[in-house]
Amino acid sequence: MSNLTKLEFNALDVTGKNYLTWILDAEIHLSAMGLGDTIKEGNKTSEQDKAKAMIFLRHHLDEGLKTEYLTIKDPSTLWKDLKERYDHQKTVILPKARYDWLHLRLQDYKSVSEYNSAMFKITSQLKLYGENITDKDMLEKTYSTFHANNMLLDNKSFGRGRGHGYGRGRGRARGHGFWRGRGRNQQNRPHFKRKPYYQK
Repeated sequence: MSNLTKLEFNALDVTGKNYLTWILDAEIHLSAMGLGDTIKEGNKTSEQDKAKAMIFLRHHLDEGLKTEYLTIKDPSTLWKDLKERYDHQKTVILPKARYDWLHLRLQDYKSVSEYNSAMFKITSQLKLYGENITDKDMLEKTYSTFHANNMLLDNKSFGRGRGHGYGRGRGRARGHGFWRGRGRNQQNRPHFKRKPYYQK
């Protein structure tokens, strides 16, 4: 079991402002320690594993919350109580996560790593509240924003290329046609003899 003299992640604040990230971190760490089932309702894990999970969870609670939930000894009960207490944040977090997902664009970030970080944060929030975002969804989202951006750049480049080529093409066509026209006119034009000056 990991050393509990230091926090593996930030303790759950009494206001619940970091509840979302807290439950994700807690769940991941418990699973890594082989204690993931202890927080599931109706689990059949041993009392020893429940005690280990309870020690870990309490270590990552605000001091006020430790006191408030002092009598609870089952980690699944603590997990359920905390969820009932702070799950109302779903009404705020979920709509925002949906909005952020809808407006997520690669070109709004300075680097791919920043974009990926934002994407995983949003998808974690959505998954936490029952929105199923698959790897395929994330790939399609990335491709659609990246593709749209490329299309815009390609169209601009294409426009410049067409304009430039069009101008040169017109120039060549006009020049070529112009000289051909003069040549024909020179050949087909009737020739008149000029009268001497004294006859005028």
